[in-house]
Amino acid sequence: MREARRVSLTPAYVLHHHAYRDSSRIVEVFTAEHGRLSLFARGVAGPKSRLAPLLNPFRRLLISYGGRAEAARLYDAEADGAAVSLPAERLMSGFYLNELLLKLTERGDPHPRIFDYYDATLGALRSAGDEAAHLRRFEKRLLEELGYGLQLAYSEEGAPIEPTAYYRIEPHGGPRRCVAEAPGAVYGRSLADLDSGEFADARSLRDAKRMLRAAIDACLEGRPLNSRQIMSELHRRRPA
Repeated sequence: MREARRVSLTPAYVLHHHAYRDSSRIVEVFTAEHGRLSLFARGVAGPKSRLAPLLNPFRRLLISYGGRAEAARLYDAEADGAAVSLPAERLMSGFYLNELLLKLTERGDPHPRIFDYYDATLGALRSAGDEAAHLRRFEKRLLEELGYGLQLAYSEEGAPIEPTAYYRIEPHGGPRRCVAEAPGAVYGRSLADLDSGEFADARSLRDAKRMLRAAIDACLEGRPLNSRQIMSELHRRRPA
């Protein structure tokens, strides 16, 4: 049995929460120092709860909790900086990031750099920059930190990627040169753009989305991403 501990004022974001009994909640948080945690928050759904307005996604917090890892309790939370919400049209992208963290990270496994990437990506989504590019950069960095990064600078044969050539990403391997008409062919420039995190055009973004989706799906091992399905449905309903 793991020893009980008390942690005070650690940076965190709420990823998700659900009701527990009448006025309590189970809160999934992602912390900078201790990774993803499931915390029991007593009484926070009551009308007089001080914590209720704080325990929402996309707001950086300082939380205090204690107990054994399997049944830790949230004792307190306070805002860490000004409350700046995501634009309404980008909320689904935020929920997508949260679902990736919920399904691809292990409880209690610290990933401080992933926390920093997540924090920076939320800031980027609040800006006027390219939404898709922000998501692709986060996906790439998340995979790298989890040990599933894509090989983008060299082909499977060890040769540098040629920007004007075409490649097919081999499962569990690197790019292998192919003809443009081959199924799944990716332009060499797209590989270089994803490697640098700077996307020259719409094709680079499309290719990056396809490559990263395949890598993420392999990590999910058949588990669906609900946010991805909702985003696809919303996209289909948009007027042409």
